[in-house]
Amino acid sequence: MKDSNFLKENNGRLMWHPMTSPQDSIDHPPKIITGSKDVTITDIDGHKVVDAVGGLWNVNLGYSCQPVKDAIAEQLDKLPYYSTFRGSSNDVAIELSYELREFFEPDGMHRAFFTSGGSDSVETALRLARQYHKLRGNHGRVKFLSLKKGYHGTHIGGASVNGNANFRADYEPLLPGCYHIPAPYTYRNPFNETDPEKLANLCIAALADEIAFQGPNTIAAMIMEPILGAGGVIPPHKSFAPMVREICDRHGILLITDEVITAYGRTGAWSGARLWGIQPDMMATAKAITNGYFPFGAVMMGEKMVEAFEHNPAAKIGHGYTYSGHPVGAAAALACLAETKRLNVTENAAARGDQMFEGCKKLQEKYDIIGDVRGGHGLMTAMELVSNRETKKPIDPETAAIIQEVTYQSGAMVRISGPNVILSPPLVLTEQDTDIILSSLDKGFAAAA
Repeated sequence: MKDSNFLKENNGRLMWHPMTSPQDSIDHPPKIITGSKDVTITDIDGHKVVDAVGGLWNVNLGYSCQPVKDAIAEQLDKLPYYSTFRGSSNDVAIELSYELREFFEPDGMHRAFFTSGGSDSVETALRLARQYHKLRGNHGRVKFLSLKKGYHGTHIGGASVNGNANFRADYEPLLPGCYHIPAPYTYRNPFNETDPEKLANLCIAALADEIAFQGPNTIAAMIMEPILGAGGVIPPHKSFAPMVREICDRHGILLITDEVITAYGRTGAWSGARLWGIQPDMMATAKAITNGYFPFGAVMMGEKMVEAFEHNPAAKIGHGYTYSGHPVGAAAALACLAETKRLNVTENAAARGDQMFEGCKKLQEKYDIIGDVRGGHGLMTAMELVSNRETKKPIDPETAAIIQEVTYQSGAMVRISGPNVILSPPLVLTEQDTDIILSSLDKGFAAAA
């Protein structure tokens, strides 16, 4: 193993990191994480902090979940890999399909298609949506609708339905036929509307207008996050998702919920769809399905998909991944699902989420730099930082960097994306862990102030 000086010197020189420039990794070396336990991580210098990022929204059960580790080790000894392409399968993938069907039965999901992660799951859902309509003879239904500020991964399809220019501009032209409507984002929206229910209705009116303009018979699916995550934790009014479901049904448009973040308890409900009381036609899941211990994902299919694809000789799925249904990933997911249910993580996510949200609101009262606090649905919280509350001018990157670094040195790893401090810690967080995150942020904001 190379020593710490070698690793620090060569990180930016040898490896390109996601979501930043290669030069930035050289000029501002990232934290090198070398150890973890429970909900804490330790860097190469031995500094230990509470992980308020939860890996990347995915380490719901923390870093010491022994049942998942044991399942991975046991499966490696038994069958480390085999394909699920035509003509072969494996026992654990079949068992996982059954358990997921049971888990998502209240959401109206009946079948699983396995992937290697969230971006794969989104891409799969988009492709199958187009195929669904072709199987039904509607060859013109190829377009997709999504929300501005939404995040759907980084494959070409996912980037095309993404609602953030940061993930689009440098890679255009993208997939044609993708259209975006305003998000129910009370802090910033084109209607200057701050009432959540009124804003939800305005966004639905914009959706209806776009459907009419494009022509309903040209649209394959609407994809949306039940709560927008990477875009800054934007929860809609409770009326929004049911209205989206109704308008999609009215026009024969499939509804895909991107649950890569919101599935498996993050919101205080077992899925984002269940939080809002809707049943989508497909759900894209990943991240917490294996607690981040193995790259894995699953797209869950509702009744419409089952009816169109099964008992239909023309319904050959010309799509898949080498690691679809990977036996080690499936074993990890089985163990993770069992532990997630045993711990009933939704209860703690709701309780600690309330604590986190209220703590952030108190910080907002203390620091003018915090323009908006969003959350209130499990362990998904964001603070939007501004240099001027009246104009809502976003904070400058230099000040954001100070807040992030001082918070880290004070005891918590947080993620600042643009102007947003995004908090997505493990769902097994304790009350004391939450206090450490909030007190560390307090010191970070004090340093900036």
